[in-house]
Amino acid sequence: MTKPAAVARLTEAQRAELLPTLAGWEVDAEQDGIRKTFKFADFTEAFGFMARVALLAEKADHHPEWFNVYNRVDILLTTHDADGLSMRDIELARAIEKTL
Repeated sequence: MTKPAAVARLTEAQRAELLPTLAGWEVDAEQDGIRKTFKFADFTEAFGFMARVALLAEKADHHPEWFNVYNRVDILLTTHDADGLSMRDIELARAIEKTL
């Protein structure tokens, strides 16, 4: 069995190029990741969003840290295998935005 390729942490140059392309996502320096709060009309809409994101995350084998209260979903993306922000986080953030 072959070992999966290592996931690389984004360089400062990559961060400077990629982060401005993610509207509303903020850098979480403490977790070395990105986060965003999504608000919906009610719990049903928030839960539906979480279900769509869960399917994307499972397919990508990259799972967010998230928190839900009623109509709000807070998402943090960071790559533990890279000890910080990686291209996997950027790609999942883009995919999440397409579910809206």
